[in-house]
Parts: sequence; C-alpha cells; structure tokens
Amino acid sequence: MQLYTRSAGTGVPVVLLHAFPLSSAMWLAQREGLARSCRVITPDLRGFGGSRLGEDEPSIELMADDVARMLDEEGIDRAVVGGLSMGGYVTMAFCRRHPDRVLGVILADTKAGPDAPAARENRERIAQAVLAGGSDVLVDEVLPALIGPTTKERRAMVFGRVKGLVQSAPPGAVAWAQRAMAGRRDSFDTLAALKAPLLIVVGEEDELSPLADAEAMARTVPESRMEIIPKAGHLSAVEQPEAFNAAVTEFLRTELGGAARSRE
Repeated sequence: MQLYTRSAGTGVPVVLLHAFPLSSAMWLAQREGLARSCRVITPDLRGFGGSRLGEDEPSIELMADDVARMLDEEGIDRAVVGGLSMGGYVTMAFCRRHPDRVLGVILADTKAGPDAPAARENRERIAQAVLAGGSDVLVDEVLPALIGPTTKERRAMVFGRVKGLVQSAPPGAVAWAQRAMAGRRDSFDTLAALKAPLLIVVGEEDELSPLADAEAMARTVPESRMEIIPKAGHLSAVEQPEAFNAAVTEFLRTELGGAARSRE
C-alpha cells in the first residue's frame, strides 16, 4: 500500500494524519504555517484522497503499518507522528507497533478508549447507509458534529470547505474506516508506555472528543503537554489553524529542539 502524501518544509519530520471522513487536504494551513519550523508530511490514509483502499480487512493497526511504510519510502527513520480524531487512533496504533520510530506524539481531538457497543453499532449503520446511498448520511449526521458552534456561526467558508471534503469521501473508504475504528483496541496502555514527548490538543467546543477525553489521556501521561484551542470544535486544526500551529510549534521548540537541530 503506497499512500499519497503532501509535504512542505524542511527539518524535523512531522507526520499529520487526517480525521474521518476527510483527507490530507484538511492540513493545508498546517503545511503552510508549520513549514518554517519542520518538514510537514500529510498522507491520505488508505481509501481517502489519492490513496487506494486495497482488499485488506478493516484495521487501524494496518493503517499504522501503512504510515511506517510511507516513512520507509521517504527515507525517514524517526518522526513526530500526530493525528486528529481517526488520525489520532492511527497515531496510537503506530506508537504501539513502531515505538522505536517515534520522536514525539501529537494527539488532537481524539480519545484513547475503545468504542462502546452503541457507538460500534452506529458506525456499522453509517457504513451500510453510505454504501447503499452515498454521502447524504455523512452530511446529515457526521458533518454537524465535526464543527463547533463558533465556526458554524462565524466562519461559513470553513464550514463549506469541510462539507465539500465530507461529500467527496469515497463510500468504500468511509465504510472501511468506520469498521476499522469500531474494532480498535483500548490505547491507554500504549500511552502509559510512551517514551517520547506528547502534545494533547483539544478544541474548546469539541463534542465528539471533549475535554474529558483529553484530560484522561493527560492523566495517563502526566508529563504530557495539553493545549485547549478556544472557539474550535472537533476539527480544531481547521477551525483555528493559527492557534493549533502555535501549539505545535511551541511543542517542537521546547520538547524537540535538540532533535530538530540535529537534523538541520
């Protein structure tokens, strides 16, 4: 599986993994804003954007292995790996399966616990609905929760851009990813075993992965850094890119300054 990637900048490699059901297009402001301080690498996870889906059974662990292969292709031994929402699930799986390749970790608007039974059932319902009828169910049920109320009220262009990304998600990839997320394991033990610095980011208005989920991860890794992004919902990096980028830049400067300088 070869992932399509968009990259920008030079220096310490920072891999950012996108949310469901978007693509690496969501990281445009990060590629532009962070390129001065690091090498930003944003792959399309399998089935989304320019990456094909393949025939494998749905698995977050498999998506993490895709990212490891992408690093091999890029000639990168170790990187800061981060993700938002679904990208966070893949990031935690990457930390579990490839711990020696992790320079630092960024977990944004995500959670370490597995799905409750009702959430798994809802994912399967949406998977079947998308395969049967296209993206309408995503626009009606998934899109509203991705964006915070401030963005809905004040940033119509941001909302419209996210809606377009949701509508362009391939039904097969949507169903596959829903089933992969439904089957994911608990990752609190993975976080407890981390040997790399951790940045936790959460939108102040995130209803899908609220502050309580971020705080639970922070308690598991007491030396982690947590940033709350004001007036942002679940897609904090898209809704408030300047604040998100500032949090990442400061994390790289304070926690990974030596690693960054060693690669310059």
